[in-house]
Amino acid sequence: MSERTFTKTELAEYNGVQRPEKYVAIDGLVYDLTEIPTWSGANHHGNVAGQDLSAIIVNAPHKKSVLAKLTVVGKYLG
Repeated sequence: MSERTFTKTELAEYNGVQRPEKYVAIDGLVYDLTEIPTWSGANHHGNVAGQDLSAIIVNAPHKKSVLAKLTVVGKYLG
């Protein structure tokens, strides 16, 4: 895992608009969603990249099972 850290403001830049990469934070880790097909549009089921989605993912049908497939790019400081 990368030693990079992200504040809330820094993470918000990785929304696919300000920067081409799409990152989200979940439980203190930042995941790269850039190459995930379901995140190729502006949002994924109404959720946008560049945010902490820890509270959202627990209500998703897949829960946290998808996280094992994603690349961790750093830690989230909030």
